[in-house]
Amino acid sequence: MSPSAFISHCQKLLGQAYVLLDDQDKAPYLSDWRNRYQGKALAILLPNTTTQVAEIVKACNQAKISIVPQGGNTSMCGAATPNDSGQQVVMNLKRMQTIRGIDASNQTIVVEAGCILQTVQEAAKAQGFLFPLSLGAQGSCQIGGNLATNAGGTNVLRYGNARELCLGLEVVTAQGEIMQGLRSLRKDNTGFDLRDLYIGSEGCLGIITAAVFKLYPLPTAQWTALVAVPDIPSTIQLLNLFQKRTAALLTGFEMMSKDSLDLTAKHFPQMKNPLSNDPAYTVLVELSDHESEEHARNLMESVLESAFESGLATDAVIASNLSQAQSFWTMREHITMAQAQEGANLKHDISLPISSLHAFIEETDGILRQHFSGVRLINFGHLGDGNLHYNVAPPVGTNPKEFNSSHEQVIHDVVYTQVEKHHGSISAEHGIGQLKLPDLEAHRGSVALQLMRSLKHALDPNNILNPGKVISE
Repeated sequence: MSPSAFISHCQKLLGQAYVLLDDQDKAPYLSDWRNRYQGKALAILLPNTTTQVAEIVKACNQAKISIVPQGGNTSMCGAATPNDSGQQVVMNLKRMQTIRGIDASNQTIVVEAGCILQTVQEAAKAQGFLFPLSLGAQGSCQIGGNLATNAGGTNVLRYGNARELCLGLEVVTAQGEIMQGLRSLRKDNTGFDLRDLYIGSEGCLGIITAAVFKLYPLPTAQWTALVAVPDIPSTIQLLNLFQKRTAALLTGFEMMSKDSLDLTAKHFPQMKNPLSNDPAYTVLVELSDHESEEHARNLMESVLESAFESGLATDAVIASNLSQAQSFWTMREHITMAQAQEGANLKHDISLPISSLHAFIEETDGILRQHFSGVRLINFGHLGDGNLHYNVAPPVGTNPKEFNSSHEQVIHDVVYTQVEKHHGSISAEHGIGQLKLPDLEAHRGSVALQLMRSLKHALDPNNILNPGKVISE
């Protein structure tokens, strides 16, 4: 099948309005969220049924045209951006946004891959349930992309990543067959767990078209606090104290450095840290209770009192209402936006054993400051699950693009060497995409890489699904 015959086939299948060929129409789908990668595409395809996805994949095999699956296009690693050949097609699933059903008795929801994360949260809430996956891009990211990257976010401490929330998948294979796996079962030991194979594979092994997720009862009360902490060891001890005293009620534990909040206040003055004396670290703590407002507040106050007595905390503000609680979370979520306003920076989405966080930060900060005088380290993250966003900004007055171009590889090498030393991971929740492809082999090792290549070849022998992402060709 020639490229022109392929385009004609797709137009008949989807309708001409959903096969984008004009450069201006294609443009929004050809660059990543950070504008780091810019590609070209033969066409942008917008299917709205699983059958259409399957037929497109079959046609791509015949025409030897590769596919870049795309959701909300919020990837931080260029996983959903085509290459510059102009011979790939981007398949965006935004039209597949049906919520197929909510089973209240089974506490599950079945949604299509193009559903916006926030839409799923709201649909669950309308039925009295919590869908706990929550992240900064939830107003635009899509469920399919969340699964393809095994998204994390702010509630991983209590509910786990996307993988832990997902019970079953509907997937179009690289051959254009449909795997019907939308079972709403908590226990299903019928052979290999194919669901876990596709989650986190970034569209390289199959295209996720629908999923069934766990739901949870809505909490009766949520209490949120900002806590001033003098250093990382104290932060970890505070986490341990909350875990010991509140157990499963602890649903959020976010760490923000002074530099990260100073940068946020610089670009968003209304989001100045309300805590006094500019603490070295600020922790955002959230408790979710199913008993009562009073119980949750008393528990928060009791733990904080113990933290003050033991010197783990020097100041705290408990949100007095939902609006103030939301303002705390907004301040946390705007750190990334503040970095974007400040200029290009080098991001590292890493995870570490919580016991190693202090040593990693102290050592890595020291090495980078020794080599790059005045470098700014914007550190924050989901401390409860060991996920640290370790971001490096150039010295004040330095051209960000020039600094990054000259020093990016050296800085990455320093950070990732330290990650290896402390038995961590170079990707906690953002995936590999094309950004971290060169670093993956050193991190995972040759045996793991060979197993991954074997899986890719077995499931996608024609290499049509997102080539050049996650695993090198």
